[in-house]
Amino acid sequence: MGILIGTQGWNYAAWVGSLYPPGTRPSEFLSTYARAFRGVEVDSTFYAIPDAKVVRAWGERTPADFTFALKMPKEVTHERRLRDADDVVSEFLDGARQLRSKLGPILLQMGPDFEPDELPALEKFLPTLPVDLRFAIELRQSGWMRPDVLPDLQELLAHHGIALALSDGRWIARDTMLEQIERPTADFLYVRWMGPDREITDYSRVQFDRSEEMRAWSAALKSAASTRDIFGFFNNHFAGHSPASARELQRLLGQQPVDPEALRRQRSLF
Repeated sequence: MGILIGTQGWNYAAWVGSLYPPGTRPSEFLSTYARAFRGVEVDSTFYAIPDAKVVRAWGERTPADFTFALKMPKEVTHERRLRDADDVVSEFLDGARQLRSKLGPILLQMGPDFEPDELPALEKFLPTLPVDLRFAIELRQSGWMRPDVLPDLQELLAHHGIALALSDGRWIARDTMLEQIERPTADFLYVRWMGPDREITDYSRVQFDRSEEMRAWSAALKSAASTRDIFGFFNNHFAGHSPASARELQRLLGQQPVDPEALRRQRSLF
């Protein structure tokens, strides 16, 4: 079992000079990122199914042990709301499988308007997912955590081996999310650090101290790591600069982060 910590996305020009060495071109972002972290959550797949050659390029630019977690297209989660979406899911997963061993969990990010009264749609959708892939679902409507709803949700997810994504954001209380670590519904945990402030526009530096939150998460994840794999990804809005947040959590977990200065030294050798 292991804990993989990374960020949500890699294609940020604002990271040049902070994570990426000065002079790094956009075409070099992913390969440089992969020298700092072992995995990434791909946000772009939420907006459109990527071309096959794009997916192949991701695999070619990363080392053999790298992991891509992909977001299910919003056409499935937001537009069709899990209904009559077999064609889109099939097309998306066919492309995703090109990553082979580098393909990690698939995230179903549901909108905040997806409420518990739509549980029947979820019950009908989950059995259609292939059992050889890992899936996680993020539910942003707090009603899913109600005592009269949560047990049925957990039973459904556990029956299909789907992880309930744990999100540190503005939708559901952090303590509620931390409690779910002790009630896993899959053989892995999936954590997303989103942050409460969506007004951040400068992604080049940390702007908020999230050390207290980090300590709470690290303690909980350490206790869970002996029984299941853990995937965790930071958004820039969590503290301002997600690579720094990821490194901070890695240190708290006893991992050895890659210093951006090491990336600069590597670049200077070429």
